[in-house]
Amino acid sequence: MTEAPLPAEHLSPLATLVEEVLADVGYEMPAATDAINDAVPGHGGLFDPNTSSSELRRAIEDLPASGLTRPPVPDPADDTFVLYVDGSSRGNPGPAGAGAVIMDAEETQLARLSRPVGSRTGNNTAEYVALQLGLAELLARYEPRKLEVRIDSMTVIHDVWEGDDPTIPGVETYSGAVATALSNIPDHQYTHLADSDPNPADALATVGADIAALGPG
Repeated sequence: MTEAPLPAEHLSPLATLVEEVLADVGYEMPAATDAINDAVPGHGGLFDPNTSSSELRRAIEDLPASGLTRPPVPDPADDTFVLYVDGSSRGNPGPAGAGAVIMDAEETQLARLSRPVGSRTGNNTAEYVALQLGLAELLARYEPRKLEVRIDSMTVIHDVWEGDDPTIPGVETYSGAVATALSNIPDHQYTHLADSDPNPADALATVGADIAALGPG
């Protein structure tokens, strides 16, 4: 499992706290959201406009002491996997998030992952982070032999699978981690998703961007 938060761009103190909760539960967005919502007093929650930044901060600061646990790891059909990834940035650059969905060969969802990336980050960087996030958790949970990555960023595809040098400033940390992760999967390929193709990671990336946009706290 991932033992510490993955690298991130600049985030507000409040968004950083949410990122730490996500890391504690293996970046499983549903588990993190449920834990935060249960901890916020009254009827508010992580994205409820009635929840003040101070209420949210107090709730999140107390969460680690409550014994956050990672959800159980579901059993896959075999050692073949599908990974959907997506990055989202409002303003490009702007508040950005990454989302990833791990599926088995039967396309049963095994993990729904999300995280904030940065408060002023571009789409392609967010997509790099989504790929790193999905690969890191896939390798932490399973022993994949074959993987199909479904992704829509042609920039990331060219950099990762077609041998181009990274064209996005500052992504070396992510691109290096992606290359290392893929080297541990014997058989991997990508499928380019058109804008009209369904991508279950899209909503998770959007939630990550929502977290990145949280105020100072």
